[in-house]
Amino acid sequence: MDDFSTGRMDNLWHLLRYETFSFIRHDVISSLDLPVDEIYNLACPASPPHYQADPIRTMKTCVFGALNLLELATYHQARIFQASTSEIYGDPHVHPQPENYWGNVNSFGPRSCYDEGKRSAETLFRDFHARHGVDIRIARIFNTYGPRMRPDDGRVVSNFIVQALKGEDITVYGDGSQTRSFCYVADLIEGFIRLMADQTTIHTPVNLGNPAEFTVRDLAEQVIAITASKSKIIHKALPIDDPRQRRPDITVAKRELGWEPSIALTDGLKSTIAYFERQLVRASSELFEVA
Repeated sequence: MDDFSTGRMDNLWHLLRYETFSFIRHDVISSLDLPVDEIYNLACPASPPHYQADPIRTMKTCVFGALNLLELATYHQARIFQASTSEIYGDPHVHPQPENYWGNVNSFGPRSCYDEGKRSAETLFRDFHARHGVDIRIARIFNTYGPRMRPDDGRVVSNFIVQALKGEDITVYGDGSQTRSFCYVADLIEGFIRLMADQTTIHTPVNLGNPAEFTVRDLAEQVIAITASKSKIIHKALPIDDPRQRRPDITVAKRELGWEPSIALTDGLKSTIAYFERQLVRASSELFEVA
């Protein structure tokens, strides 16, 4: 189910050949009733430009969406997964970030609609579990990348790749010394599956991300090297509330799920760059046909 506020139908074509696959266009802000056994709630833009474009809608998606799906899960006694976020930790004073760290979050800034929306959703999940016995699973997702990202996604990996492939200057905010961890999407989905497995009984948040830590400048240099781009790195002012460091402590995921990432950043970037190259070639050919 999707409302395509940031998703694309192109990402679903390969699934349509399966008789067991069906798609519903719907916005989780509105209530719904469907027969369900499991729910994966990944609704909400995760890119700052997208979630800041309509902050009230972002907050509604996080809170009303979670509430509607939790009520659906309660009615059908379904297991439900919440895609939470490392933004729960804000600009952390503890490094790396374990699940028992409460975070350093600004409730009155440009990122607050997403940060506080996701924090509120976690609270709803906790209370539905305590009050109604709903079988909840919560993943706090750290920076993730891979094929099928939008070229205009606005996050650092897609930005750098598109700029490098076009030969444009690569925009680094601040001096580039801020750190991030980058998890390839296939590793992350494996974590989702393990967290939702029947034998898993953990109902508290679990960090899912790659603990390998890189500066933003490191990432830019790797993208330039892999693409053999002539792009230059330029610097712009750091956005408000941009975290200085971000790295998951995945001790709980290792212990409870037997999970840890296996795909190195270099390998994941190669696959992601190849995808964006195909997308740019396709866009150019379509533009040529129209012209």
